[in-house]
Amino acid sequence: MPISFNQSVIEEFRARGGKVGGPFEGGDLLLLTTTGAKSGASHTTPLGYVRHDGLLLVVGSNLGAPRHPAWYHNLLAHPLVRVELGTEEFEAVAVPAEGARRDRLFAQVARAEPGYAGYQERTSRLLPVVALERAEHADAGGPREIVSLADKVLEVHTWLRAQLKHVLAETDAHLAAVAAHRGPGEPPAPGLGMQIRQHCLAFCGTLTFHHTGEDAHVFPALAEHHPRLRDALDRLREEHRTVARVKDELLTLLGDIGAADPVRFRAELGRMADELTAHLDHEEAWLLPVLAAVPFPPGATA
Repeated sequence: MPISFNQSVIEEFRARGGKVGGPFEGGDLLLLTTTGAKSGASHTTPLGYVRHDGLLLVVGSNLGAPRHPAWYHNLLAHPLVRVELGTEEFEAVAVPAEGARRDRLFAQVARAEPGYAGYQERTSRLLPVVALERAEHADAGGPREIVSLADKVLEVHTWLRAQLKHVLAETDAHLAAVAAHRGPGEPPAPGLGMQIRQHCLAFCGTLTFHHTGEDAHVFPALAEHHPRLRDALDRLREEHRTVARVKDELLTLLGDIGAADPVRFRAELGRMADELTAHLDHEEAWLLPVLAAVPFPPGATA
């Protein structure tokens, strides 16, 4: 069976270190891997991009078609994506721009690549502009060498803390903009709703995946090799159920950000953030010393 045009571009991109020929020759191209909104399967799409202020910007042009492309619907459901850029590969949080910011970024993209302005003229829908925010671990002084399972767990925890900090900072900016509003009419939209949503979904999705992996794989292996930890591991599993409840409450709370009382909302958000952070602290305090002796990736030499 012949391969699709997109698949041929993907294979050429990977074989030639990010370089392709044909209609994309000489252009800026990346591969974006998203998780299917309904299927949960991975989907990789070649996309043009524009760099601006340290961000990678992609546009849901769909060549000016009346509907958004499938990859855009996927990242709305699962904001954590995989980016291949040249020979580099990294995770990113996909955040669609809103309001005036979207208009500024689209103008920047259209100046760099005028074809996008033509796509916008073909359709009545507003073409989404998506910023791919690299999932760096700035709070930990940059990426660390991963040689043990403890290093890997700490990497995930550091990323989770960064996402939670994003949610708190963006929520504070949203509430400050509402509080600063004067005069009649509705408060101006600060343009942070999508950022808050995407970072919250990225945090919650990764937390769920992390705990599922621990409960199904890490903890049973630890219990087999360290029987004295069985009771503590059982307590951690129970704590994971509590954290899952808090995570669901966090999603519900942020969904009501537009109508909630700001003072009560921020206090409740702070309480949830403290509870989630305390779980990460507690898990690290006793789990990391044990996992430090387990090589990562599996099969590596200790």
